[in-house]
Amino acid sequence: MPLLETTHHRHGDAPYVPDQSRAERLTSFEPADFGSPTGREEEWRFTPVDRLRALFRDEPTGLCLDWDQHLPEGVTVSGVPVEQWRQAGLPQPGDRAAAVAAARSGGVGVIDIRAGAELAEPVRITLSGAEGQLVHGHLWLRVGANARATVVLDHTGLADYSEVLTVSVGDGAALSLVTLQRWDDASTHLAQHDVVVGRDASARHIAVTLGGGVVRLNTNATYAGPGGSFEALGVYFADEGQHLEHRSFVDHSAPRCSSDVLYKGALQGDGAHTVWVGDVLIRAAAEGTKTYELNRNLLLSEGARADSVPNLEIETGQIEGAGHASASGRFDDEQLFYLMARGIPHDQARRLVVRGFFADVVGRIGVPDVEAEVMAAVEAELARSEAAGGVEAAQ
Repeated sequence: MPLLETTHHRHGDAPYVPDQSRAERLTSFEPADFGSPTGREEEWRFTPVDRLRALFRDEPTGLCLDWDQHLPEGVTVSGVPVEQWRQAGLPQPGDRAAAVAAARSGGVGVIDIRAGAELAEPVRITLSGAEGQLVHGHLWLRVGANARATVVLDHTGLADYSEVLTVSVGDGAALSLVTLQRWDDASTHLAQHDVVVGRDASARHIAVTLGGGVVRLNTNATYAGPGGSFEALGVYFADEGQHLEHRSFVDHSAPRCSSDVLYKGALQGDGAHTVWVGDVLIRAAAEGTKTYELNRNLLLSEGARADSVPNLEIETGQIEGAGHASASGRFDDEQLFYLMARGIPHDQARRLVVRGFFADVVGRIGVPDVEAEVMAAVEAELARSEAAGGVEAAQ
């Protein structure tokens, strides 16, 4: 049957208001300010916290992921003490795992893109884990004023990894950040990504999650001045037993800023579970805001579950527009019938439908080889399941 859609229309309808405003939720540098999650909290009710206990322990491990880098001219990598990051006026951790990662990382890895630089090729950082590693990671990406850059951050291998990534986008700069989660299936990954968008700057955060046993990525955006724009794009594919969770929070506190959030996911196999929670807050001072968020999920078999929760809070009526929508369902029979009626075999038609489902998001990544790798990974997932006879034909 076609996707079932629930849409909350633009300004003029009563917005959905969650039980607790995002403006009131706790943030802190101190792990002790957060209790260890039990799964009963609103922020953790979808997450299998029992599989993440090690990442909530407030203790250093002394371990790091393997680091491989490709740095174009105009980019440098260094390190600073955690205290320097804490004193920079940046967003604070929003849960215990992030606070532990920030405090127990042993230092902050800093990637600097100099002001005015226009990078002809992407910055590439690959972080790889090995069996048995419990790692707290802490990165700070600083993009100078009026710079133009694309950064690809790739996570691979086997690890239990908790990460804080802070992104400072200078005034007038333009950044595309692609974060790839291609872990082995036994890995766990908790992350908080904070993007601070400067005056008249633009930032794109693109999350691609294709591997890992449990992955939970919180992406937050704030504005340091008027005229900024932020895009949050996501692609994810969950297999049997995988839990892939993406949360976004866009905090509009400056006037004449915009945001666009688009996440798409596919699920197959028993116990495959995805979660998307999208929060947008438009504060009273954020006049002239324009925002929209959309999540779509395609269920490819029985036993898979997708949770989708869009939230919108509006504190001023002086906005350009605001809205959100979500949809989850199986294949549209008419699409498959149309292709098969033209002589395309069922399995190939099915792959074409999935490719079409993801194409508009993948095509906005902006790095051709990454786009090709993502689509190849999606097709490989489908091929493996078809070979095993595990994917339910669309009825």
